[in-house]
Amino acid sequence: MASLLENLIDVLDREGTEYEALVALADQKTPAIVKGDIETLGKITEDEQEIVGRIQKMEKSRKEILADIANVVNKDVETLKLINLIQMLGKRPDEQKKLANVQEKLKSTIDRLRDANEKNQMLLTDALDMVGFNLNMIRALKSAPQTANYSKSAYCTGSQLGMFHGGFDAKQ
Repeated sequence: MASLLENLIDVLDREGTEYEALVALADQKTPAIVKGDIETLGKITEDEQEIVGRIQKMEKSRKEILADIANVVNKDVETLKLINLIQMLGKRPDEQKKLANVQEKLKSTIDRLRDANEKNQMLLTDALDMVGFNLNMIRALKSAPQTANYSKSAYCTGSQLGMFHGGFDAKQ
């Protein structure tokens, strides 16, 4: 059991390091979003994907270790949570403290990552709203007001000055 706990603490510590790297990338992403620097955003996204791949491998390892621990302590792997494991280690205060510290550090890092991602998401939403607004303004500028042309039956023809049809005209 001791070696399983050491392995679990090691995996959680390495996960925490990877999540710290994601927090740093999220912090780098914020000014890139504000500047509209697509190239930098692309590079950051590639780096994030690499880190997420490593985290997924560690998550698999963590689940395997927790399954082994659940077998040793005769608990259901689905109900055995990290916080429960920490409480069960009351007779092993050193291991309990190490596991609690790693768990708290990981939780804190993930909270910081969540906050940074929410901030970046709001910035991206605002940027997309601005792009939509600009497109609407451009469309509005392209269409001119209706003319006062009337047909023989005294109905308005509804033609517009400088009407922009958009796209390619194959007849020309």
